[in-house]
Amino acid sequence: MQDAVGSPLPPPHQPGHGPAAGWPHGAHHPGPQHPGGHPGPMPPPPPAAPPQAPVPHPAPQPGFTGAPPGPMPPATHAPVRHPPAPHHAPAPPPPDATGHLPLPPGGPVGMPSVPPAAVAPDPTTTILAVLLIGPAGAGKTSVAKYWAEHRRVPTAHISLDDVREWVRSGFADPQAGWNDNSEAQYRLARRTCGFAARNFLANGISCILDDAVFPDRPVVGLGGWKRHVGPGLLPVVLLPGLEVVLERNAERSGNRRLTDEEVARIHGRMAGWYGSGLPIIDNSQLDVPATAHLLDEVLARSIASPPTW
Repeated sequence: MQDAVGSPLPPPHQPGHGPAAGWPHGAHHPGPQHPGGHPGPMPPPPPAAPPQAPVPHPAPQPGFTGAPPGPMPPATHAPVRHPPAPHHAPAPPPPDATGHLPLPPGGPVGMPSVPPAAVAPDPTTTILAVLLIGPAGAGKTSVAKYWAEHRRVPTAHISLDDVREWVRSGFADPQAGWNDNSEAQYRLARRTCGFAARNFLANGISCILDDAVFPDRPVVGLGGWKRHVGPGLLPVVLLPGLEVVLERNAERSGNRRLTDEEVARIHGRMAGWYGSGLPIIDNSQLDVPATAHLLDEVLARSIASPPTW
């Protein structure tokens, strides 16, 4: 008789399925055969092996129909993630003359660098901040504009009167005299011009400003310009004779034309610049180009030996 130990077992019967393939109904171990072809008595069946536990499957979701899912696929390893390459910030755009360089906060312009004594300074190629001072009719605006237009480096002309006239409604007309309103607008225009000058200089553009600064009002006049632009500002006084100033004022129009009495009073106060140490140009007999050329010579001396003011 054949031992049952080690005999293959049928796969576990699953509900809803027929007999396992390869295993017919009533399959049993054949007994010994007798002569004549008659089977002998059936031996007792071997003891049944304990049934194997079925492989668990995930519970079907509601509405699921069909056979349960097959075995889970083998686990795969997640792809190895390499650390990202270091990120470099993009380089800032190169500065140009249109405002890429920020204005130094509260940093006024310093004195121009003084070249060696053997080399004469060239005011036509040096970045400068110039303040052209003079009475009404002295030709400040015409000279400043011509000087700025004929330099070999970028140069801006900033006129205080032009900035003051940005105020359209409520403008403090100088013909009405000096009062609290006109002084407030003057201070506002001076601060605006000072900011513009520093902004131009920070971007490598020279500038020339023109204003009727009085020597007997240093806080309102020259001292204010020095605070707003910086100690590197080079002041130059343009002071022709009274007859020339009156004649030029008569050619002006609009609110820039003053009475002869007012022109004479302003011219008299401007005489206080004599003895101040500031360079003074008497352009009574000079046209605009000649005055601009003389201005270059004065600035060359101011660069080599800055005036004390």
